[in-house]
Amino acid sequence: MKKVRKAVIPAAGFGTRFLPATKAMPKEMLPVVDKPTIQYIVEEAIESGIEEIIIITGKNKRSIEDHFDRSVELEVELEKKEKTELLRLVNSISDMVDIHYIRQKEAKGLGHAIYCARTFVGDEPFAVLLGDDIVHSDDEPALKQLIDCYDEKQATVLGVQTVAKEEVDKYGIIDGYEMSDRVYTVNDLVEKPDVDKAPSNQAILGRYVISPAIFDILAETEPGVGGEIQLTDALKELSKQEDMFAYDFKGKRYDVGNKLGFLQATVEMALRRDELKVDFLAYLKTIVDQERIDVE
Repeated sequence: MKKVRKAVIPAAGFGTRFLPATKAMPKEMLPVVDKPTIQYIVEEAIESGIEEIIIITGKNKRSIEDHFDRSVELEVELEKKEKTELLRLVNSISDMVDIHYIRQKEAKGLGHAIYCARTFVGDEPFAVLLGDDIVHSDDEPALKQLIDCYDEKQATVLGVQTVAKEEVDKYGIIDGYEMSDRVYTVNDLVEKPDVDKAPSNQAILGRYVISPAIFDILAETEPGVGGEIQLTDALKELSKQEDMFAYDFKGKRYDVGNKLGFLQATVEMALRRDELKVDFLAYLKTIVDQERIDVE
């Protein structure tokens, strides 16, 4: 039985929904409180037992590499000023895990980005974590829940959660049935179906454990929606060749790829911080009270 040791994090997108902030800064480096969004993703992978990570980057993404690299000048300055706690924090980022990088030279879609990792992955099952989704869990990390399911089923596992029926047209939706607690068989996948035609309301939300057989399929997958190679198209084909499951993972998921989701993540992550919670909550209350007065 092969262990899930490697993870792929696609981070080559332009982040156009956050312009002008992302004109010179990768969207993955936008901070939620005081930590860039991609660090939350990397930390989830590590907490799930991942040993090696490859980040698929593109142009103007060098700051991602710099963030996880050593910063000798900063370390010297912090040591000189005896800022021990900050020095420990900075060192912990560069010591997290072995991170590799490869560029997606052309914007050919998520499927193509995953295909860029084929040499790194080899013939092992691997995890994929999309950087637009941060998941907070008080118990096991979302990816660890999927890996546990993979260990039992020895087949591709898609991370899903239940969404409102009127919102199914925003997501990839699975066609299957619940075979045991939180575990679904996957017979097919439908990308952004019409609300009245959706086979379920189980939406695929940015976490996967995938069989290496996906690479042979991606090599033959033709461009789909938007002229891009879609991961969903390749997964549909894989579901015809191998067993495939979905796991309804526990945790609060934030879509930090859009402005409202980003703001929600920032507020709620701040409220989970002991040193911020009381003062920040008091501030939010004054804002809400003032808005209520203005509305009345």
